[in-house]
Amino acid sequence: MLLSVSCQSDNFLSSSFLQSSNPSFISLKRTKKSFQNIYNKPQSLSLSISCSSLKIVRSPSLDKHVVKQNKIRFVQKLKTLLLSKPKHFLPIHILAKCRAYLCIHKPRSILSMIYRYPTIFELFSIPMPPTPFNATKSGYQLCVRLTPAAKSLAMQELNLKSAMSGFLANKLQKLLMLSSHRRLLLSKIVHLGPHLGLSPNFRSRLCNDHPDKFKIVGTSYGMALELVHWDPELAVPLKSPPVNRGLIVDRPLKFKQLNLRKGLNLKRRHRDFLMKFNELPDICPYNTSLDDFPKSSLEAEKRACGVVREVLGMMVEKRTLIDHLTHFRKEFGLPNKLRAMIVRHPELFYVSLKGMRDSVFLVEGFDYKGVLLEKDESLVIRDQLMALVAEGKRIRREKRKARINGTVLDDCDNNDNVEVEDGDYDDGDYDDGFENLFDSEDSDLEYDFHDDDNESSMLYANGGNAVFWTGDDNGDSEPW
Repeated sequence: MLLSVSCQSDNFLSSSFLQSSNPSFISLKRTKKSFQNIYNKPQSLSLSISCSSLKIVRSPSLDKHVVKQNKIRFVQKLKTLLLSKPKHFLPIHILAKCRAYLCIHKPRSILSMIYRYPTIFELFSIPMPPTPFNATKSGYQLCVRLTPAAKSLAMQELNLKSAMSGFLANKLQKLLMLSSHRRLLLSKIVHLGPHLGLSPNFRSRLCNDHPDKFKIVGTSYGMALELVHWDPELAVPLKSPPVNRGLIVDRPLKFKQLNLRKGLNLKRRHRDFLMKFNELPDICPYNTSLDDFPKSSLEAEKRACGVVREVLGMMVEKRTLIDHLTHFRKEFGLPNKLRAMIVRHPELFYVSLKGMRDSVFLVEGFDYKGVLLEKDESLVIRDQLMALVAEGKRIRREKRKARINGTVLDDCDNNDNVEVEDGDYDDGDYDDGFENLFDSEDSDLEYDFHDDDNESSMLYANGGNAVFWTGDDNGDSEPW
C-alpha cells in the first residue's frame, strides 16, 4: 500500500492510496505540464511514503499491561458470572455449560481452574432442590462462590461505579457525540463497557438515572442508546500533552522534531510524512464528520486520528482492542483500513501484538517506563485483586512443596470425586505463569492464550429474573 501526498504552494494537502508492486520507496519530484511553466502556474511537490513496509517496534513496558490482564481473565469472567446471580453463587453443573464463555476447553476441568485460585473462589454444598427430576435422589450439589475477601473487593468496585454514575454518564455522552447520528447500538457499547469502566447493568441504570440525556430506541439492527440532550462544553478534544525536551535554554528549535517514545527510530521518509502531518491544523472530531473532507485526504486522516485519540482517552487504561474500534467504523467515520492508519502514526498510538487480537494504546497516556499517568480508582481495586491471586499462588506453591517433601497437608487440589466427565484429567501441577508476571520488562517471552478476547465481556443481569444467554460470534460465545 502506497500513500502519496501532494504539496502545492497554496498549502493544499491531499492524499490517495495507490496500489504498487514495490511500495518501499519515497520520491520527491517536481512536475510540469510542459517544458515551459505556462501562465506561471505553481509547481507541485509529490511525496510518496510506503505503508506496507512499516514494522511495529515492540514495547515490553506497554505489552506488560496486556499480559497482566490476560493472567486474570478467567477470574474476571467467573466473577462476572457469579455477580450476575441474585445470591452470587452457581452450581458446578450449571457452570459447566459456560465453558465457551470461560474459555475452558476439554479435557481441562472447571474445578481445576477454580482450585487454582483459592483466595478468590470457594466451593460449598447445598441440598438438591426437590424437583420431579431428582425426586428419587438425595444428596447435595457442589457450588462455587467468591471468598469474603474477593466479594468485598467486588462490592467496593460496584459501589465505586455507582458513585461515579455522573462521571460515567458524561464519558458515554462524549462517546455518543462522536457518532454521526448521536446513536450507538447497545451490542457494540457492551464490548467497550469494561474498558470504559461501565457497570454490568449500565443499560438499565443510565436511562433510569439520566432520562434527560439517554433513551433506548429500536433500530433495524437492534436496540440502540440514543443521546437526547448533550452538553456543548463536553465537546472539547483532548489537549496536546506538554513536551519536555530537557533543554537548558528555552528557545525555538532550529530544526523540527518529532516526539516519539523511547527506543523508536523511524526511517526518514516516515518522519518527514509525520512532520508534515503534524503541521496540519487540529480538527475537532465532535464538530466535524467524514463528509466534510475529501475521501482519503490528509484532513480526513487527521480527523480519524482525532476520533481514535478521543475514544482511547475515555478508556480506563487508555487502551482497547483494535477489533472493538473497527465495530464503530461506520458510526465514527473511520477508514476501512483502520489498523494500517493506527500503525502509520506511532507518535500517537502503539499496537501491541500480545494475545490473539491486537490492542492499541494511547501513547501520551503513559510515561517512558510504560506507567499509566492517570490511574483510575478501579485500577487500584484490580491491583488488590491481583495481590489476592498472587497470595493464592503462593499457598498452592507451598502445598506443592509440602507434598514433594512428604508433609501431610490438606490437599485442596483433589477433584477425583466430582465432575465425572473430567475425572481422568489432572492438571494440579499446571502453572499459568502468574509468578513470572512481574519479571523484567526486557523479557522477550512469548505467551500463549486460549482465547482471542483480552478483556472479560460484561454480562447484563436485570433483577432476580435475569437469564444468561450467549451469542455466537466467530466461534466464540460471549454474553451480552
